[in-house]
Amino acid sequence: MRSNAETREKAIALERRLAAVYGREELSSRMDDPVDTLVETILSQNTTDANSHRAYLALRAAYPRWESLIGERPDAVARIIRSGGLADLKAERIISSLRVIRESRGSIELDFLREMRPTDADAWLAKMKGVGPKTRAIVLLFSLGMPVFPVDTHVHRVSRRLGLIGPKTTRAAAQDELASIVPKSKYYSFHINLIRHGRMVCRARNPKCQECQVRRACAFFATHRKAQA
Repeated sequence: MRSNAETREKAIALERRLAAVYGREELSSRMDDPVDTLVETILSQNTTDANSHRAYLALRAAYPRWESLIGERPDAVARIIRSGGLADLKAERIISSLRVIRESRGSIELDFLREMRPTDADAWLAKMKGVGPKTRAIVLLFSLGMPVFPVDTHVHRVSRRLGLIGPKTTRAAAQDELASIVPKSKYYSFHINLIRHGRMVCRARNPKCQECQVRRACAFFATHRKAQA
């Protein structure tokens, strides 16, 4: 079993290798509004980026101001975001989340989270029903620039196959484990590149192991190569 120091060394090497393949993204100084990110991330659950973005654009066209969604009927909102899938559930979560923000703050804004510690900001976002660890982490990292490591289905699968986390590590636990071994300055870029690698090479079905640029460091590849020998 690898020590945490060895796993950290491996994570650093993998981050560099994936950056060489896909490039290294940097967080923009002009980040999206955190409420916009929250809504769009809720819409992204269990669907493709194209479908969720289409639903987001349709929602913004129908409701240019988030305040106008307060008191709206969920079925009316669901019809607008139907292209994103799970429309009824997502409509309820979006309306409920916006209501929690306004009731707590008097207006629909999340900029006050910038003054909090990441753990406190995460705890505040967790008050909203249906806003899970991944959604909260995306808001904190992408819109507030806080040092958290979001783990979606691609990041979870790829990091598990590479041996950065254990085979039974949950997505929620993986956020803390990856955050402990990846340098904070590389959270954003490594997150993006793990997603890219998961979509293009390390796919859930029929992964392209022979094309993988990091297969020599991959626990999944090593195990399957032995099985085929």
